[in-house]
Amino acid sequence: MESTLLQNDETNQPPEQVMVDLPQSNRDRQIHRILQDFDTGMIGLQAVKTRIREISAFLLIDRMREQVGLNAERPVLHMSFTGRPGTGKTTVAMKMASILYELGYIRRNHVVVVTRDDLVGQYVGHTAPKTKDVLKKAMGGVLFIDEAYYLYRRENERDYGQEAIEVLLQVMENQRDDLVVIMAGYKDRMAEFFASNPGVRSRISHHIDFPDYNLDELMQISDLMLKQQMYYLDSAAVEPYRQLVASQMELAHFSNARTIRNLIDLLKLRHANRLFIANKSVTKDDLARLDLPDIPNESLIETGSDN
Repeated sequence: MESTLLQNDETNQPPEQVMVDLPQSNRDRQIHRILQDFDTGMIGLQAVKTRIREISAFLLIDRMREQVGLNAERPVLHMSFTGRPGTGKTTVAMKMASILYELGYIRRNHVVVVTRDDLVGQYVGHTAPKTKDVLKKAMGGVLFIDEAYYLYRRENERDYGQEAIEVLLQVMENQRDDLVVIMAGYKDRMAEFFASNPGVRSRISHHIDFPDYNLDELMQISDLMLKQQMYYLDSAAVEPYRQLVASQMELAHFSNARTIRNLIDLLKLRHANRLFIANKSVTKDDLARLDLPDIPNESLIETGSDN
């Protein structure tokens, strides 16, 4: 009996282990570089960055499993990005597309960004062809649907958006090997959309929430944008500008980095107008420096004045 047991142990030895060089695969597929660029190129978003790293790790390991014959099926990759405007959802979608492309989950490293108007027609028989045309353009890559909840209008039973949703659902299920769909919008509105359309939610695998930036992060974003455009804030203008940003954060229409971009455009406009009115020779520094007079009064922004 003992000899039989020993014999079985010998015959049941695991097969020779197949080694997969994970670090080399990471480097070859550029995942490390993309994630590093993501970390350094975008301010804040720590929770989002962690989630993207987790998804990237999962997909890289999935490829490793495939190499040694352990894979069963392709993972579902459709996603939901929720958060207010200006929190980086579209930018992250582009980073995600690069990762999916490098790992071979999509054929083309491109993102097609659309809204309801791009998918829904205005008369009977118009919506399905319109939606299919967008899907054709996005096929092989990523389709990013901004404010996706506008596709469904519960108050209007005859709304053509439901037809667009049905076409999308069919493609998300039957052609998920050749298209990744990312739906985006405000968190509460997206929750209502998914509750009203369980078929959509069941096809979404990854849900990522994008929080608002805090004041320090918005100041860092301001600094980054100004440097990219070769401007800078004079030391006397920094604190008034910070207070202006803080006041904008309290407004209902605050849009994070998008608001910062608009504020900087307004500062540049006031700066140019100030130099033009002065009508005298200027230095290179004069052309780059945004001074205290260039910081607008909060009321001017709220009323839409460009003075």
